[in-house]
Amino acid sequence: MTRPTAAVDPAFDDHHPPDPALLSDCVHCGFCLPACPTYALWGEEMDSPRGRILLMDLAQSGDRPMTAAMVSHWDSCLGCLACVPACPSGVAYDRLLEQTRQQVERRFPRPLGERAWRQGLFLVLPHPTRLRLLTSLLWAADKVGARDRGETLLARAPEPLRAAVRLAPRANPRSAWSRLPAPRRPAGGASARLRVAILAGCVQRVVEPQTNRATAETLAAYGAEVRVPWGQGCCGALELHAGREDMARRRARRLVARFEDPSLDRVAVNAAGCGATLRELGRLLEDDPAWAERARRVASKVRDITEILDELGPPDTLQPLPIRVAYHDACHLAHAQGVREAPRRVLRAIPQLELAEIPEGDLCCGSAGTYNLTQPGAARDLGLRKAANVTSVGADCVAAGNPGCLLQIRASLAEQGNPLPAYHPVDLLAASLRGALPPGLRRA
Repeated sequence: MTRPTAAVDPAFDDHHPPDPALLSDCVHCGFCLPACPTYALWGEEMDSPRGRILLMDLAQSGDRPMTAAMVSHWDSCLGCLACVPACPSGVAYDRLLEQTRQQVERRFPRPLGERAWRQGLFLVLPHPTRLRLLTSLLWAADKVGARDRGETLLARAPEPLRAAVRLAPRANPRSAWSRLPAPRRPAGGASARLRVAILAGCVQRVVEPQTNRATAETLAAYGAEVRVPWGQGCCGALELHAGREDMARRRARRLVARFEDPSLDRVAVNAAGCGATLRELGRLLEDDPAWAERARRVASKVRDITEILDELGPPDTLQPLPIRVAYHDACHLAHAQGVREAPRRVLRAIPQLELAEIPEGDLCCGSAGTYNLTQPGAARDLGLRKAANVTSVGADCVAAGNPGCLLQIRASLAEQGNPLPAYHPVDLLAASLRGALPPGLRRA
């Protein structure tokens, strides 16, 4: 007698599960393996894009429940998307990962401590005021040496908490609480060549506020009229990358409303992860008839800041910076947006600046949104690997187009005893326009 088969709770629900057509595009050729950071670390098939797609396919079939093992392999993916340009079949791994992570967040019961940590991150990171308060507390702790003592006391604390303390910038609250840059007319009273709105970001405006000021200053010097829309908030990128679709969509709608001025020619983004999300606003809101077309119009104007500067061309006011710069390709700039040459061209336009390519330059540094706060072990290994590669080229500083990368690389360099400063490319351009080395850079 045949026993009845027990019913299996399907892994995925009907709301945007991984697309079977996209899953079938993968022919399991293995070209993605050398490009994948976690496969480079561990050599584990299930921690490669090909392996993760196989798990998605098994779950999509409906006869496998979502297990903790499955989720651990999806969680361990940085979402760096280095596999996408490496794939000869054009597999849209970015879409598949986004669809899968949304399912995980809705359907997988994470352990209480992990759930609380993730919730805590999103109660702070997308909210500039809360992040400023936390930064001010850390600054006060640094003034009395409490953070350094605390790192010793935290030796037995959960690894994600120790990673957060290690990565948190030692920022001055005066800088963190600074206002957004004011609108600017083109330098020298010239007619505006482009009308450009700046996305200020949530983390960016707190931990790297000077980059927003440098963005406005540089755009004006290159001949653009600069606008900074009032009331703009988080774009939702951090939450979208973590599978929190509903909140990401709410934030996207609010942002579209702030940037849909038809007189704008471009929307400048100086954070790679935000730029990758904003370019996909139309797809993110495609199910919303009231917002889909509005989102597509805004997305069509989104460019990385270096693309806009490259389009405008350098002014004759750039002054020499006799420094050697190691350039790191931020993953969501190079892999997700395909922007590789524009940052290099705008940096090479600075007289006497020497650009150095680092070994494994397109391998993720381990930041990856909130990855270094939720998967700190792998993130630390990748960060130290990146720091060693940066150090090997003998540069005076490192440049990267994403605030998360800058925080991660600085912390990793410091852990290796190398105080090499790290800057956004526009910080270096602004320094050139001023005719001075960027703050913090001391040449030997």
